[in-house]
Amino acid sequence: MAQFEAILPEYLDRIDWGQQELVVERRSRLRELLRAAVQFSPWHRERLSGIDPREVTEADITGLPVMTKTDLMSRFDDIVTDSRLSRALCERHLDDATPDEYLLDEYHVVASGGSSGQRGVFVYGREAWAICWASIVRFQIRDWASDPAMADIKRVTAVVAASKRSHISAAIGRTFSTPASPRLSFPVTEPIERIVEWLNELQPTVLMGYSSFLPRLALEARSGRLRISPRRIVAISEPLLPEARRAVEDAWQVPIANGYGMSEGIFAGFCGRGVHLPDDLCLFEAVDREGRPVPLGGESQRVYVTNLYNTVLPLIRFEITDEVTILDEDCPCGSAFRLIADPQGRLDDTFVYPGGATVHPHLFRSVLGREQGIVEYQVRQTEQGATIRVVADAPVDLGAVSADIAQALGVLGIGQPEVSVEAVAHLDRQATGKLKRFTPLPAMK
Repeated sequence: MAQFEAILPEYLDRIDWGQQELVVERRSRLRELLRAAVQFSPWHRERLSGIDPREVTEADITGLPVMTKTDLMSRFDDIVTDSRLSRALCERHLDDATPDEYLLDEYHVVASGGSSGQRGVFVYGREAWAICWASIVRFQIRDWASDPAMADIKRVTAVVAASKRSHISAAIGRTFSTPASPRLSFPVTEPIERIVEWLNELQPTVLMGYSSFLPRLALEARSGRLRISPRRIVAISEPLLPEARRAVEDAWQVPIANGYGMSEGIFAGFCGRGVHLPDDLCLFEAVDREGRPVPLGGESQRVYVTNLYNTVLPLIRFEITDEVTILDEDCPCGSAFRLIADPQGRLDDTFVYPGGATVHPHLFRSVLGREQGIVEYQVRQTEQGATIRVVADAPVDLGAVSADIAQALGVLGIGQPEVSVEAVAHLDRQATGKLKRFTPLPAMK
């Protein structure tokens, strides 16, 4: 907390840095990261041979091989820059640790299965942990301080998400919750009645939760069972789909931030008008399937991220299969940090059918999202189409929905598509509490 409070003013000021200041900061941090990687990481030392960390530029690293999650997990012991750390040690710590406990009195360890299902383990030192939190909250703090209507309102944050201490949102929230700005978590996997009861008792002024779950809370608010008046809402950990944003806006009529972030330590900020990349703390390359740069305004098939502040676990051109659009526009808030559109999914969510027909999740969203009665949905690929489960708060013509999706699949070349749509009371969630919204057939990914 002391480290965070000491650096927060600077990280708030950085929001208003110009492009030249950002370039200088990124170059300095990149050289420091590469020096640590070459000196202390056997895996990176071999990978970075031929690069002089003292002279390197952002352009120089675009020729490096991509680092994958498979690389991270299979070569973890050779990647970390503290030889006392190992994957086995970190895994044991995750199994045994009590909340907010440090490994070797120095490190926080978190894990992520990701929507692809492949596990990742990530380690942060104390300084990096404080920087990570500053990156997460600085835009929120500035937004709150700049709104006169918020002057006398205490920030009380309710987080309805993962409860497992290994998840970064739960772990970092435990570290940085204070009496002056409490951050209290409740498992998203609990029955909806208990979650509503807890929120009604807490009366949060900031509501934070999984993007897929916020519409359920909006439904509870519209019904009168959930009686809270949040001033800000933050959707986290999953794509914030347009229909989910509409449902939440209709319920509370307050700004909704898309908390785009990842266990790898890259967290975007919401200024009230747009979603900003943390351009002082990372390199963020939007690329297509072949790894070629995507022009501004174009949607990527994946991104390569370089975390510039976590030197104990150097992630350099680390591959994430997010589909992200970096916008070619300036933000009215004045920040030079680049803007991105609301991320709408991952490459892993794409369905590939026999014969090669490829179906993007947008096909299903475009039909399901226009049905106002559908609160949540889950799509599983089948060999000839899909099975779909929906939660609805109003009558929905399931037959018409099925027919519309089947017709769209047929246009893409899927012969005699079979689509079934079933209404259910609730959807099954993963152990983390996240909703796996699109599930391709394993053999057809």
